[in-house]
Amino acid sequence: MARRYKQYICLVCDWIYDEEIGRPEEGIPAGTRWEDVPESWVCPECGVGKQDFEMVQI
Repeated sequence: MARRYKQYICLVCDWIYDEEIGRPEEGIPAGTRWEDVPESWVCPECGVGKQDFEMVQI
């Protein structure tokens, strides 16, 4: 069974990181799982770190 992609929302500005899309313009290819996004990565909208993101519940 294939693992589904997840989305993570920034708790500060509501920007959403989508694992299926990634951030190719920042060197994070489509399909990159949240746990594989570098710890040094920051929200492209407001600049907070990964600790300020939460998985979107469906």
